[in-house]
Amino acid sequence: MARANESFMRLSSGYLFPEIARRTKIWQEKHPDAKIMRLGIGNTTEALPPVLVDAMKHKLDLLSDRKTYTGYGDEQGDTELRKALSEYYRKHYGVSVPVSDFFVSDGAKSDAANIQEIFSADSIIAVQDPAYPVYVDSNVAGGHSGCFDNVSGRYAGIVYMAGNAENGFVPVPPSGHVDLIYLCFPNNPTGAVATKKQLKAFVDYAIAEKAVIIFDAAYSEYIETEGIPHTIYEIEGAERCAIEISSFSKSAGFTGVRLGWSIVPETLEVENAPAGTIHRLWNRRQTTFFNGASNIAQAGGLAALGDEGHQACLSLVDYYKGNARIIKEGLESIGLRCYGGTDSPYIWAECRNGMTSWEFFDFLLDKAHVVVTPGSGFGVAGEGYVRVSAYGHREDVEAAVASIKEHIND
Repeated sequence: MARANESFMRLSSGYLFPEIARRTKIWQEKHPDAKIMRLGIGNTTEALPPVLVDAMKHKLDLLSDRKTYTGYGDEQGDTELRKALSEYYRKHYGVSVPVSDFFVSDGAKSDAANIQEIFSADSIIAVQDPAYPVYVDSNVAGGHSGCFDNVSGRYAGIVYMAGNAENGFVPVPPSGHVDLIYLCFPNNPTGAVATKKQLKAFVDYAIAEKAVIIFDAAYSEYIETEGIPHTIYEIEGAERCAIEISSFSKSAGFTGVRLGWSIVPETLEVENAPAGTIHRLWNRRQTTFFNGASNIAQAGGLAALGDEGHQACLSLVDYYKGNARIIKEGLESIGLRCYGGTDSPYIWAECRNGMTSWEFFDFLLDKAHVVVTPGSGFGVAGEGYVRVSAYGHREDVEAAVASIKEHIND
């Protein structure tokens, strides 16, 4: 008889963001005349740069003509786009990544969830705490954990690397052995960034333990602090132990267009497989389960990597960073301790007067009509904080901050 996948049944609760939407909807139904201001989900809001739109329109024109129509492309991604990504890393980050190491996808989230499929079922997983939920949930669903412990608020079998105010929300490598290490910098949700020295400690650990780092660099274009690495491959030895996942979503506004990439080096080594094996397995996985990213989206991505497109994307990023400054300065002016918001579109704010994350969520929604993201939804270490997103129209961000300042003492 058919049976449900018991690993999926271990997932402790509904996904964080649908739960926020559910609670917000209930509140709105009780207050139909109230205008809700949303600083919760990290969803871009501003129009796509014209140079990217023009490139995608041109691709559509080609598809509309039988002579220039194209169907399936390479599952690994369009060759010109992969070449452009390799050149982008060389030109802007100063690192050499072979074209063949790039795999174009429909976004970083799906790659972050799918990458664990090519590793052993008994792999020990380590995640930052707090962490973007997909790292934990995908590994639970993939059978890499035990059951959820309601007392500790964690899954058995997963190693949690604590981030807190004392360590700047940058954890240290595990004290014992793990196999896969999920890192995200600039960090979602805390906005923290890691120095080369801090990342080198993880690379050295991974090489010594024959572990693999899964490095989420989706927010790298927001880095403005000099000396902070934009890619894990700025760290010596990372090509032997790290996979990098990134995206056009937050730099080019492609949250709905859907386009990202992963770098799986042929030089990557693991305990039971020599260099080249993991690269080959990911290629096998993608060619079996994935038909390639949209050729229209890839045309836009190629434009985003050109000089004109890059400058347009940087302007878009600067807009959201301006929002982040407004939010951070506004919250700090009323006594809330904040982190992030400099090299990141996220502000990690301490809750008012010892409130829990969900209590502060309810307070801000009820009093200021502003939606944020409860920090506890990102893990135990997120309790007592909320994540405030800089993605929004400037006038809406300013109105939301003004409302919070007006009602913080209600």
